[in-house]
Amino acid sequence: MARAGRRVLIREAHSSIGGAVASAELTLPGFIHDRGSAIHPLGVGSPFFRSLPLENYGLRWVYSPAPLAHPLDDGTAVVLERSVAATAANLGIDGQAYRRLMMPLVRFWELLIDATLRPLWPPPLWPLQRPLTLACFGLLALIPARLLAEQYFRSERARALFAGLAGHSVLPLETLASASFGLILGMLGHAVGWPFPQGGAQRLSNALAAHAQKLHSTIVTDVPVHNLRELPPARALLLDLTPRQMLSLTGAQLPDGYRQALGRYRYGPGAFKIDWALDGPIPWRAAACRRAATVHLGGTMAEIASAERAVGRGGHPSQPYVLLSQPSLFDPSRAPAGKHTVWAYCHVPNGSTVDMTAQIEAQIERFAPGFAGRILARSVSGPAELERWNANLIGGDVGGGAQNLAQIIARPTLRPGPYRTPVAGMYICSSSTPPGGGVHGMCGHLAALAALHDGY
Repeated sequence: MARAGRRVLIREAHSSIGGAVASAELTLPGFIHDRGSAIHPLGVGSPFFRSLPLENYGLRWVYSPAPLAHPLDDGTAVVLERSVAATAANLGIDGQAYRRLMMPLVRFWELLIDATLRPLWPPPLWPLQRPLTLACFGLLALIPARLLAEQYFRSERARALFAGLAGHSVLPLETLASASFGLILGMLGHAVGWPFPQGGAQRLSNALAAHAQKLHSTIVTDVPVHNLRELPPARALLLDLTPRQMLSLTGAQLPDGYRQALGRYRYGPGAFKIDWALDGPIPWRAAACRRAATVHLGGTMAEIASAERAVGRGGHPSQPYVLLSQPSLFDPSRAPAGKHTVWAYCHVPNGSTVDMTAQIEAQIERFAPGFAGRILARSVSGPAELERWNANLIGGDVGGGAQNLAQIIARPTLRPGPYRTPVAGMYICSSSTPPGGGVHGMCGHLAALAALHDGY
């Protein structure tokens, strides 16, 4: 909006800008932790971020030698390398199958990302460029992750790697379209890596804010909004809110039919997150885990599938699938000399009150004996704590709503323009709109384009 010459006022409830892209000293002085998102492949891969000169505002991306490691009980780890060939070389009998699956995606990654980070309803008019590539990707993306892994791969190593990637969907791996997350994240790992901002995720938010201010936008913090009548007059209003908050904030301004549609919107499982200050690096049994900023802990595909299925049914797995980030191995600014910060979470039912600390730490200890002895302090955030910190994380849902096939298509409702509300000049631009959760900037970008198209 600002680039189009509009005067923009950004009101933020918190004292700092950026929502869940934030960092702070959560445990001990000098230990910088990412409060929400940590690893940002879409931060360098999405068309919106590719269009911004954020490096001019001090943003520096850190790349670990390998994007991802997935340890196994035999003391080894499956590693997603930047090179497809190098990854395939370590997959034994599945090397050729991995090449066959990933090489076409990586070759056309920009086309695929630009196409998938868009609304799927109404059905897009596919560009004439590479229609067969887009169609093949679309068919693969619709498959349940477990079925795709079983069809393509014969070894537990390759299947475990893909299951860990697909687990980011926060869906049971038997669910339609769960494979799409594994394909996209694997593709991005090879094409652009899985980097993170030097000094903490807040640096990304700060760079965005600085760029907005250079475009003469005004940012005001510490101003929560409880009713739209509190806002100054504006030609257009873009609300970074989920449906439940929209219903609460807008009162009777929205027509009954639209309100009922928003009321049917479903939130996904929550997250149970822990940040640790450590006296040294995690003592991984598999040395390859020390090369990756991201580590997936869950063992075999069957174990990961079982854990995510349990969460989908409202349960709490005894051996959860754990996503872990260890940025201080590659960014010394995150912790005092010789010390380290680690971030990890598992999925839990929405709004869960169960403490999963012991289960998460047991999964780390399983692959890194001696981990517990290096803990100096921990900060625990269950679903309720996450929502208190950031009101958009309803019940601990970090994706703005369930990302099953129905809500990928109808997000937040089944409308030709998902960002438009029935109220003229009012738009919704949160991760409850296409393309959904993730640090990619596309929800706000596409909502702004809709408003500009409508003449605002």
